[in-house]
Amino acid sequence: MENETSGILGKRRAQAEVIKPIYDVLVDRFGKIEAQSILAEAIRLAAIEEGKAFASTEPEPPNIGRFAKLQPLWLKSGALEIETLRQTDSEFSYNVTRCKYAEMYREMGLAEIGHLLSCNRDATFCEGYNPQIKLTRTQTIMQGASHCDFRYVIDSEPSVDDENTR
Repeated sequence: MENETSGILGKRRAQAEVIKPIYDVLVDRFGKIEAQSILAEAIRLAAIEEGKAFASTEPEPPNIGRFAKLQPLWLKSGALEIETLRQTDSEFSYNVTRCKYAEMYREMGLAEIGHLLSCNRDATFCEGYNPQIKLTRTQTIMQGASHCDFRYVIDSEPSVDDENTR
């Protein structure tokens, strides 16, 4: 699912190289706000589909433990430096203390949309992977914070929306 040598960081770089000229055209035609809105929606849909693709490879229904085992894909090539705070059957919490994704987008001149290209995927990936996994995050390095605070929990009770999508 990801480039064997550079992991998801390499995949995001390749995507950003394609998205940058598309984003520039969208800004020229529709303005920055509308361009970012379009980009955010397209990437949200792609992240959900990516989550579904990962879930389809699981031998059992995806849970938070299997979700946590995916993390090395995002860490490959030193892409993230993290501090794990808690990992249980219902919770996976950690802080990102260095983010090469943010560094890469800044170097590419895409700092203003880096959060759309990567950060916004984190919670929506779960929608496809397992809608019961929820992310709470109050800050990101991408948007100027000292660290990103990832707090994933699994809701053991499916919501009405989850029931309707089965």
